[in-house]
Amino acid sequence: MTGALLNPAACAAFLVGAFTLAGVSQTAWLALPLSRRFAIPLDGGRTFRGRRIFGANKTLRGFVIMVPATGLSFAALAGLLEGSPSGQTGLWPGASADYGLLGMWAGMGFMLGELPNSFVKRQLGIAPGQAADAVYARRLFGVFDRIDSILGMLVALTIVAPAPWLTWAYVLIVGPLLHASFSLLLFQLGGKARAA
Repeated sequence: MTGALLNPAACAAFLVGAFTLAGVSQTAWLALPLSRRFAIPLDGGRTFRGRRIFGANKTLRGFVIMVPATGLSFAALAGLLEGSPSGQTGLWPGASADYGLLGMWAGMGFMLGELPNSFVKRQLGIAPGQAADAVYARRLFGVFDRIDSILGMLVALTIVAPAPWLTWAYVLIVGPLLHASFSLLLFQLGGKARAA
């Protein structure tokens, strides 16, 4: 899926819109008691140097919804755009089914993007869902907590459907603001221990 005439703003708007829909789905899923059945730690409880690899909060639960929800969001938005007068102008060429697969791939990148940050925090002794004690570390991880998933998504996406650098810039500016909003919402709904 490559396109010579990609519009960076259109690509960014598509990505932000699709991931917002998927994020709403994930929020709803996490509130369901059924989702707790999938709270299986990705690291299986294994350790590295005596510390958990990812911790108890990184589970199958998020993957079960985020990957297919992102695929459906991509396919639905692409389908809506196909039927509009301007169509998919400025976006990657492809049918709705192509977008569905691209969305699942991007959703997988989004979820995997969190893991390196979690690994580093566990190795530094920062408990899952907690902030670092040192102010500089709290600020640094605060930034990474907002962009790690987005970077994972952009890397995965760019492997199969190159995105203009301006698309990266737009998504890296708008995405963390939306991420912070979702975090605050989950905190207020009791789904997160802290609003960060």
